[in-house]
Amino acid sequence: MAAAGHNGRVIEELIARMAALLEPLAAAGDQRQYFHATYLRTTTAVADELKRGGFADPDWVERWDVAFAGLYLDALEADLAGRKPTLPWQIAFGAPAGLPALRHVLLGMNAHINYDLPQALLAVITDEQFDDAALLARREADHQAIDDVLASRVAAEDDELTRLSGPGPLLDRLLRPFNRLGTQRFLREARRKVWANAIALSRARRQGPDTYAAVLAQLEELSAAKVTTLQAPGQVLLKLAATGFGVRLPPGA
Repeated sequence: MAAAGHNGRVIEELIARMAALLEPLAAAGDQRQYFHATYLRTTTAVADELKRGGFADPDWVERWDVAFAGLYLDALEADLAGRKPTLPWQIAFGAPAGLPALRHVLLGMNAHINYDLPQALLAVITDEQFDDAALLARREADHQAIDDVLASRVAAEDDELTRLSGPGPLLDRLLRPFNRLGTQRFLREARRKVWANAIALSRARRQGPDTYAAVLAQLEELSAAKVTTLQAPGQVLLKLAATGFGVRLPPGA
């Protein structure tokens, strides 16, 4: 483990940027506030883990986390300005306002993890580093360590979303323990697919910009289709139990 004491200045600047964006969303009752607030709290938890020394390479994790969040914030700011963000985010941001807060959070998580996260990994791992087995193992270990931070937040986020939306129908209340365990499992399942997709994007990047753009377009379509599926009526986590949370580029992509 890295020594404690990582200063985290860059991630603190990110947290300040996110907090400033949350204020007008919350004041306007904008449904985009639910994912944004959850993401802000999660980013704060990652910053705390960085300071604690919970990652093998805290400098790399910070660069990665900031690159990752930047893709979402660019999409949000484009949407707020009336410009079209990437397709998964168009669908997530355009979801009906009357959906429960949890559904809005899951839509945002799905777009961000499936589409943005592989790109964020490529932003901080070179193609040569993807060929370095020892280095890649350390990067993957830190990638998996993020899962523990996310999993530790699930119960608290569930409580917060229930506070905002109310307890809901009896079935929703009975399914809450399943939902918490299911969310943790689906996060891990999606992030395993993310790692495979990042490797596929690295292979495509080596073949030139046209190949990379074509494979990224495939990922955008797959991610958008998954976000669309999650907007269907009914118990979303029961649907995910059958279909999975993540997407996977086809072999040879």
